[in-house]
Amino acid sequence: MKPAAQKVQQIIDELGLNSQIVEFSESTRTSAEAAAAIGTSVAQICKSILFAAGDKENAIPVMVIASGANRIDTHKVQTHIGQKLHKATPEFVREKTGYAIGGVPPFAHAQPLTIFIDQDLLAFEVVYAAGGTPNAIFPLNPADLVKVTGGAVIDCRVDN
Repeated sequence: MKPAAQKVQQIIDELGLNSQIVEFSESTRTSAEAAAAIGTSVAQICKSILFAAGDKENAIPVMVIASGANRIDTHKVQTHIGQKLHKATPEFVREKTGYAIGGVPPFAHAQPLTIFIDQDLLAFEVVYAAGGTPNAIFPLNPADLVKVTGGAVIDCRVDN
């Protein structure tokens, strides 16, 4: 297992989540790739998207863990934090989380993050999250996701 995935697995074990990271030879970077690799629906994939909130020089990292089937409505998220959200650069993502885009897990970050969780993920018995690399994922219960991240459950989906 790659070092980043080993780190996440260690945290999974310490949290008592009773889950095992699975590494694939193919990419699981996107929600569609992850769903295909694990054999589940895109809606059950947790995509961890980091934003930079506030002014760009002193940006605060804000993570939204959304269903892979949903687009994130940044205006809805902004109402919860009271600041404008900006797209995070790959460098910002790595600095704040400790992981590269496509492999960012929902916890075990380099520094504390404000986290919001898409309420649509709670409809499932099991969801799947990135395990520290762009080809590693692990299953967990949505209630455990909320508990271990301390994330606030919100409606963050773009309404069609």
